[in-house]
Amino acid sequence: MIELDSRCELNPAVSLRPERFGALVYSFDTRRLSFLKHRDLVRVVEALGTHESVRETLEAESIDTERWPSFLNALTTLVESEMINEL
Repeated sequence: MIELDSRCELNPAVSLRPERFGALVYSFDTRRLSFLKHRDLVRVVEALGTHESVRETLEAESIDTERWPSFLNALTTLVESEMINEL
């Protein structure tokens, strides 16, 4: 599981396409397609590379701390599927 103090960024080989429901995430390396079903998760993923940690990103995007565990689960899945990189 990804830690709050981890630093992450969107994989450079990944394209994020906003949609009404959230976003489509496509990896040109693995040819995998994923769906982000919440716009606030899209905001977090887009902002990851501009902050020193996942914690700072969640705080900057005003995500309620009660929701952090679900965001950590989603980000862990994105790391495992190589959509985001843990630095």
